[in-house]
Amino acid sequence: MKLGTESVPSENFKILLCLPEAIGWANVYNPAENICSSDGCACSGSLAKLVYFTKDDDHLVDGEEGISHRKALEKSDSSKQYPVLNGKLNFKKFETSRINDCIEFIKSMKLHIGGSQPQENPGSQPIAIKATGGGAYKYPDLFKERLGIILDKEDEMDCLVAGANFLLEVVHQEAFTYMGDQKQFVQIDPNDLYPYLLVNIGSGVGMIKVEGEGKFERVSGTSIGGGTFWGLGKLLTKCKSFDELLELSYRGNNRAVDMLVGDIYGGMDYSKIGLSSTAIASSFGKAISDNKERGDYKPEDIARSLLRMISNNIGQISYLNALRFGLKRIFFGGFFIRRHPFTMDTLSVAVNFWSKGEAKAMFLRHEGFLGGVGAFMSSDKHGLKELLANQVVQRSPSKLSFAVDKTLHGSPDGEFNGDESIECSVYAA
Repeated sequence: MKLGTESVPSENFKILLCLPEAIGWANVYNPAENICSSDGCACSGSLAKLVYFTKDDDHLVDGEEGISHRKALEKSDSSKQYPVLNGKLNFKKFETSRINDCIEFIKSMKLHIGGSQPQENPGSQPIAIKATGGGAYKYPDLFKERLGIILDKEDEMDCLVAGANFLLEVVHQEAFTYMGDQKQFVQIDPNDLYPYLLVNIGSGVGMIKVEGEGKFERVSGTSIGGGTFWGLGKLLTKCKSFDELLELSYRGNNRAVDMLVGDIYGGMDYSKIGLSSTAIASSFGKAISDNKERGDYKPEDIARSLLRMISNNIGQISYLNALRFGLKRIFFGGFFIRRHPFTMDTLSVAVNFWSKGEAKAMFLRHEGFLGGVGAFMSSDKHGLKELLANQVVQRSPSKLSFAVDKTLHGSPDGEFNGDESIECSVYAA
């Protein structure tokens, strides 16, 4: 719903989006993120994500400075827009097993009421927050009881694609490649972005062909994804959390579990068909031939083999779909990746191998927040126009857009830990 001036005073204006990334079962990752606009919220089986806007102290580009800047832009043939609001897009995540921490954070920041004090009229209509994913179905009563918020479901795929498009078009160093422990940022030309394949890895995997703004199609997917890794890993290693399983895999050696080409050919490459001796011939294959019980294998080796098996499979299927539609760019997103070096490297090696070096796997710095950003960018839905029309400018702007002024704070190398912000401006036409 649109926010009125009673509930969103300009002095404390904040917009909230809660995005999950979780699944509705087994606490696995589901990039079907829960999204919120206006005041928004979403949660899922494992993570609840928040994306919200906070204005700067000098938030309004108005007065003489704003007027002169506005006139200068209007004289230019390249732009008819002027900045009207400065602030930050903030990103924060919570485990949904600790959903109460998320609710307390929202309450402490007054995000559910736009940063204002509670409304004097208790009979007024409650604020609706756009949400999607499992948490939108699991937690509506909790959010209504604790925060007086109604969760209004939003289409997750629309938001997912819109978020990816926005980040790739305007955020500096959003995309990067990672292979052989080498991370390299990729400069994306917005005029040459489309088409591309977006691979969203959550509990399952969705593959989306994106051809432009609002033009996309889900072309494939697989049920073998983050949920498979977490579910099997929990059964095989007794890890209690997804992060614990990832950390365990980092210490492992998959060669103790996987059957390699060299194991079959006496340590030799199978050069005739381009397979090195270290290539995996059969994931978990050594468990068949070795005279060992499950307890004889180290949990970290099992975790490493499992992660590589699933990542290899996703990488191969992704490339085959890119080949099917003639796409050279493949972007991987979703909180399954978690910027885990081995996960990214395995996906990259798989794409590189099957494409014979013609395609590259690329990753997103805000990999787990795509849906939330997409919902947030939907300016008609999150109340910015009402704020600007009633309290900032003389008339309602016909169009609003966002521009990123600076990259993430506190991370000179471009790293992103999920609790940071981007400086940005809102522009009106």
